[in-house]
Amino acid sequence: MALPDDLAGMARGVIDANRYMTLGTAEPDGGPRVSPVFFSHAGYRTFYWVSSPLARHSANIAARPGVEFVVYDSSVPVGAGRAVYVGATAEEVPAEQLTAACDEAFADTAESGVRQFRPDEVSGDAPLRLYRARPTRYEVHVPGRDPKNETGIDTRREITL
Repeated sequence: MALPDDLAGMARGVIDANRYMTLGTAEPDGGPRVSPVFFSHAGYRTFYWVSSPLARHSANIAARPGVEFVVYDSSVPVGAGRAVYVGATAEEVPAEQLTAACDEAFADTAESGVRQFRPDEVSGDAPLRLYRARPTRYEVHVPGRDPKNETGIDTRREITL
């Protein structure tokens, strides 16, 4: 199965068709921490999720905002997978930006039955917070068997979204 010529279009399709990402943060000792999180996005430029500020990945982001995440469909047969790798800078959304961020984060989730959090549900004494990641790099998985991959080895190809 060959990759399409439009790798950016493929990446947008993967992101739009999936709602979970594997978020990678750095632990205090430099080791990796990966966490599956449900996400939404705004035009592929901002990715949002809701988490406890007490979660280890949230603490890692507060201390070290550089993150990486991957979006992929794990339900497809072997050999048919598509993956989008994203390098980003993440943060808890500041309180003064929550109204606009909640509107943006949950704008396209109403039909899917996803809970649309309000600012008061992700601030103050509430147990959850709204987080966002702003991409600095996008890559797609290029399988070694792809006819356009002359190396024969699985690689990543950087794209622009």
